[in-house]
Order: sequence, then C-alpha cells, then structure tokens
Amino acid sequence: MDSVTLQMSCKDKKGIIAGVTSFIHGNSGNIIVLDEFVDPGTRRFFMRVQWSTDGFRIRRGALHREIGALMGELGLDADWELFFSDSRPRMAIFVSKYDHCIYELLLKHRMGELKCDIPLIISNHPDLAHIGRAFGIPFEHVAVTKENRSKKELEELALLKKHNVDFIVLARYMQVLSPDFISEYGNKVINIHHSFLPAFEGADPYRRAFERGVKIIGATAHFATSGLDKGPIIQQGVAEVSHKENADDLMVKGREIERKVLADAVKLFIEHRIFVCGNRTIILS
Repeated sequence: MDSVTLQMSCKDKKGIIAGVTSFIHGNSGNIIVLDEFVDPGTRRFFMRVQWSTDGFRIRRGALHREIGALMGELGLDADWELFFSDSRPRMAIFVSKYDHCIYELLLKHRMGELKCDIPLIISNHPDLAHIGRAFGIPFEHVAVTKENRSKKELEELALLKKHNVDFIVLARYMQVLSPDFISEYGNKVINIHHSFLPAFEGADPYRRAFERGVKIIGATAHFATSGLDKGPIIQQGVAEVSHKENADDLMVKGREIERKVLADAVKLFIEHRIFVCGNRTIILS
C-alpha cells in the first residue's frame, strides 16, 4: 500500500489531532497508524500519522504546500516532515575493523528488513573491503587519524554528498567525529556504543566492566553529538554476566547485543518513528 507519513512536533494545544485527522479524512485519506505523545516537562506535542494515498485527493507535488497551510490554519509553529513510502532513505555505513555490526545491517538489508538504500561504506582501514565487494556496495578507504582529521573529514563529506546520503550509521567506527562533521548531519548520525550508557563511556568498556565486577553488560545506540557518547539514546539492550566470565567473554556476549541494538535503532529511524526532545528521544508507533 502506498502511503505518506507526517512526523510533527510543536507546543501542545487543544485540537491538533482533530485538525490533522479532519484534514486527512476530508481529502479521502485513510489513516493507517496514528500515535502521539505530550512531554510533561516541556509541554511539547509529538505525533506520527500515516495514511494511504489510494484515492487521496491532494497530489503529491502539492501536499507540502497544503500541510504548511494546515499548520497555519491551526495556529501551529511546528517542526514537521513528510515521508512517502516509495522514497527510500540513503544510508552510509562507517566502519573500522570490527565486522559484526556491519554484517548484521547488510544481511537485514538484503532480507528486506531495512527499507533503505546503502550506496556507500566508508572505513578508516582497508581490512573490510571484501565486505563491500561481497554485497556489491562501494567501499571507500579514508585513512583518518587524529592528525589529519579535518582534511579527511572533508573527503568523507564530499563522498557523502556525491552519493546523496541522507543519514549515517557508525557500525563500530573507532574514530571520534568532529563537531563540524556532526553539524553537517545533525540528528542523522547513529552510533553504537558497547556499554549500557551512561556507564563506561569512552574506550575499552568491556575491560572496565569486568574490572568493576558488573552483573549486567549492555549496548547503546544513540545519535552522535559533539559530546563523546552523550547523544540522545535510541535503543539499548542488556545481558547478564557472572563472575566466571572474563573480559573476553563479556566482549563475545556483548557483540550479540550490539548487533541487535544497532539494527533495531536503524529500523526505527528508517520508519520515521524517532523524535528528539532535548537529550532524550520519543519513539512513536
């Protein structure tokens, strides 16, 4: 079924849902999914509504204008976007030497579970070039170091622009992105961190978790920001561990969590279900 999704947020007031649903119904649209939430702290309203375009009276080319007019009629200063079901977002994957997360993403994509296009893989090492060849995806080796980061990030941004990339997934990319790079994509860079944040931010979390004697380890998918491992959290997962397991055991067990958590977060993003509210995320159905 062809459909369109409206993702919107604004200051809460009465009549928003009634106004939007009346607009859709009045133009012969059939609502498939509607979910909304009002954040009690900020009194901000969030809504995701999806409707069938079968028989819908407003042409695609005119819909942005009509939705803008609707927001004006409702007196809303809203942030909103429209997404059409036949438009697939374009995802670039950044990776270093660990391959478990990128394999999970590529296999789920091949099976049709991630409805996006993957035009590009970028890595700061050449080790995983064979994965690009196996899946028929261009693999670009950009040898980023602390010393040449500014120059090499310009090369990466040029590649992203060339391939019309909409969002980026850091699939265990072991380089810190600069604030300038992050600002180019905003909340469109998804990272996986191999701990249950905010515990064990930064490097070598499995070793530190083992030394601390934790009974639970985890992984966290979050939006990358200028603060290392500080961005809004999208998805998390955990597993129990025991005193019998060493740091390497924790790493093996943790990789399973990382793979699932990152793939789940990417799916939520592709389905336009994530809203950022300060340093938190709102996930709607």
